Amino acid sequence: MKKSDKIFHWLPRIFCIIAIAFVSLFALDAFSPELSFWQQIGAFLMHLIPSFILLALLVLAWNKEFIGGILFTIIGLVLSPIVYAHNYRMNHSVLISLGIILTITVPFILVGILFIINYFRKKRKTKETSCHESN
Repeated sequence: MKKSDKIFHWLPRIFCIIAIAFVSLFALDAFSPELSFWQQIGAFLMHLIPSFILLALLVLAWNKEFIGGILFTIIGLVLSPIVYAHNYRMNHSVLISLGIILTITVPFILVGILFIINYFRKKRKTKETSCHESN
């Protein structure tokens, strides 16, 4: 496996893990002194549901790159206007809302595109290998 093949193989996976870890940080706001320990744990786990879904999607994409790539891209594209509208209603700033989109949803669009690119790179390489073997 060439160095570029390794980079394209690992780049979407590592980038996705970092993006999921970043999204998971928002679950920390579930901890509040006025809640009991079990209420805090319950709230924390509820806040982690998006991270659990993204982890399950990463497992799928790890094995089925094309399907996972499409799903990550769709999730990022569908959630972008929703997250933008929600944040714009809260802060009434286009720039802040766009910045939030760039940090939360665009990474998953990029991960999806990288998974799809890697799928087609591997497919092309397999086709070239089989063509060379048949000659």
